Order: sequence, then C-alpha cells, then structure tokens
Amino acid sequence: MKKTSLNSIGAIAILLFVVMIATLTSGSNGSGDAAAQQAKIESLQAKLKRFTDERATIEKNLETFDELDFDVYTNQKWHRLQESHAKDISVYWPDGHLTKGNDVHIEDLKKMFVFAPDTRIKVHPIRIGSGKYTAVTGVLEGTFTQPMPIGNGEFIQPTGKAFKLPMCTFGIWENGVMVREHLFWDNQTFMKQIGLAN
Repeated sequence: MKKTSLNSIGAIAILLFVVMIATLTSGSNGSGDAAAQQAKIESLQAKLKRFTDERATIEKNLETFDELDFDVYTNQKWHRLQESHAKDISVYWPDGHLTKGNDVHIEDLKKMFVFAPDTRIKVHPIRIGSGKYTAVTGVLEGTFTQPMPIGNGEFIQPTGKAFKLPMCTFGIWENGVMVREHLFWDNQTFMKQIGLAN
C-alpha cells in the first residue's frame, strides 16, 4: 500500500506541476510581467507543498493505524495504544456506547480477548484519508474458545465457532494521534457466527 500511495502522490505532484506550467505560459504574450509570473509560480508552489504535506500526513496516519491493528491490537500490546490514540480519546462503539479516555478504551478492547484469545486483524483492504480524517476497513477474526463473562459471575460456555467480520474504523486525527474513533461492524452477524443467535 505504501508504494502505491507514494506513487500516487508523485503522479499528482507531476500533474500539478504540468498544470502550473500551462497556467503560466497560457497567459504570456512574450512581454509578460516577470514579477506577476514569479508570484504565480510561488503561489502554485505553496499550494503544491500544502497538498504534498497533507498527503504525507494522511499516509503517516494510515501507517500508524496499520501498526495499531496488525501489531498493537492483535498482540494486545496495550501500553503502545498511546502511539495512535490521544489520552482523552472518544470512541464510538458499534453497539452505540461511547467511551472517553485510553484507559477505558483499553479495558473494552481486552474484553474480546477473554472469550476469543486469538482475536486479530491482519488486513486493511481499503485505506483512505482526507485532511484530518481516515477511514479503514478490516477483517476482525477469532474463535470463541473460552467462557464469555456476562456479568454477576455468569458465563456463556464457548461454542468453538470462528468469526470473521468485515469492520470499519473512521478516525479523526490531531498531532499524529486519533482524538475520535468510530468503530463499525455488524453485532448480529457476530453473534450468529459464534453460535449465540439465529
């Protein structure tokens, strides 16, 4: 993905450069004002720099998110969650509940591994971004092999069934970390796959 993204940035930068040259030469009558031409060049160079800087930031955020899912989440390296999540992050979950802060978010994340210790995300088929926003799809996989706590000291016994769910995360980033995260997957499909719903 990284090579493709960087190639896209390069192609867009070249295209913008060609547009810049075409713009500068189209209005020239041979005796053009050098100062005006220089101002146009500097303006277009500034726009190109803003564009390439934004694309580089988006790519860095997407790489951080890949590392989050593929290593930090999958391998339960909770001490590293701060690399991708702001300390006071707001996380919106598929079931509608909202958590505030990394510590609470980590406790929620740990719950999945209690009954499905092999929970993992290994692919991000779609990774896009614009400005401070990223959207990433993934595949959440695991197997219901351990008792699932349901409160009051009660448990649902494992079914041994695997789950494989498409999911999506929308992130809002500031200073290299997410300040808001919106998680989406189909809980009904999840319950069916692990044998707890029809």
